[in-house]
Amino acid sequence: MDVRDAAAADLDATTLYGILKLRVDVFVVEQKCAYPELDGRDLKPGARQVWIEDSGEVVATLRMLDEGSALRIGRVATAPAARSAGHARRLMERALELAGDRDVVLDAQSYLQEWYERLGFVRAGEEFLDDGIPHVPMRRSGESAEARGSDRVQP
Repeated sequence: MDVRDAAAADLDATTLYGILKLRVDVFVVEQKCAYPELDGRDLKPGARQVWIEDSGEVVATLRMLDEGSALRIGRVATAPAARSAGHARRLMERALELAGDRDVVLDAQSYLQEWYERLGFVRAGEEFLDDGIPHVPMRRSGESAEARGSDRVQP
């Protein structure tokens, strides 16, 4: 299962539908958050979808938005049947690769703060509620992995 990425406008209808359906299934239905999932941001310049398919079905996805000063990662979702298989980490690694030396920000569900810290993110503010779910703002510096040191791979 390869990690794929593309702008929404470059996706075929079936793939885009699969990405959006998974996001609705996880955030609106499973987490019971009634909000406008189709917010128009998927079509903004610089927006990218990153996803994994299994047998033609989207099983994990995230969205990257270009906010000028930083890239924003959001809408990280994995289908219930595909959880604990490392898909979210693979998506995040691809997103960070795409980000290069740019700063990356996200609003993590609070219980996932440590998970994002293992990817080099640090908490960047106070906890807040988003649709009744506790979140924390996080940031990953755009400096090179070599400068961070923690991402250096030992031979």
